[in-house]
Amino acid sequence: MTDAFYDPGAQQARARRIPIWRWALWFASLAIAMVLFYVILTPVWLGFRGAAWMAEYRARRRKPDQNPPGS
Repeated sequence: MTDAFYDPGAQQARARRIPIWRWALWFASLAIAMVLFYVILTPVWLGFRGAAWMAEYRARRRKPDQNPPGS
C-alpha cells in the first residue's frame, strides 16, 4: 500500500488483543458516567426547570397593578 497515511504499526496494533483490565476500566467509567448523568444530574435539571415553570406561572397570574417591577 503506497498511501501517504499508511502506518505499518497500526496493523500490528489492531492485531493485538485489548487487555481485560482496560475493558473493566472502560465499563466502570461508563457506569459511573451513566449514574452521574441519569441519577444525579437529570433530577437536578428537572428541579430547576420545575422551579422556573412555577415562577413563570406565578408571574403570569399576578395582577398587573400588584408589585410593579422595580418596587
